[in-house]
Amino acid sequence: YVRFHLISPLIQQSAENIVLFDTFVNILSHNLGEPAYEADVAQLEYKLVTGEYGLVIRVKGFNHKLPLLFQLIIDYLSDFSFTPAVFEMITEQLKKTYFNILIKPETLAKDVRLLILEHGRWSMIDKYQTLMNGLSIESLSNFVRAFKSQLFVEGLVQGNFTS
Repeated sequence: YVRFHLISPLIQQSAENIVLFDTFVNILSHNLGEPAYEADVAQLEYKLVTGEYGLVIRVKGFNHKLPLLFQLIIDYLSDFSFTPAVFEMITEQLKKTYFNILIKPETLAKDVRLLILEHGRWSMIDKYQTLMNGLSIESLSNFVRAFKSQLFVEGLVQGNFTS
């Protein structure tokens, strides 16, 4: 079991940064779909999770091939690229996801409660409006570059691994 949390102070600076971060992680997951398929067949699991302060990479499975899968994810992260078609597809999916959160009273109530309790939190309405106003490919590229330049990493490795 390998878990790394890539933390960046950049994410919580604005609602636009949060939306760009969500877009980035979704495109990264999309890009990993085909190359990581063989790992899935070999019973290795991975998950990319958007945390409030960064990206959580979780990998688990048999230890002798786990480093290869983790390296694949890191390679795709470091050499991040996307096409305009993928960018459009992911932003449309995010619009639907955000809208579905907004129309459910229990999730909207939770969001409002957390907005009141947490300092510097951005509401789902702010994120949805930012996405509806439109994102540019250039802004995503600039965000990813800045995100990768301001990272702090926390990690946990459990299992049959040597130091």
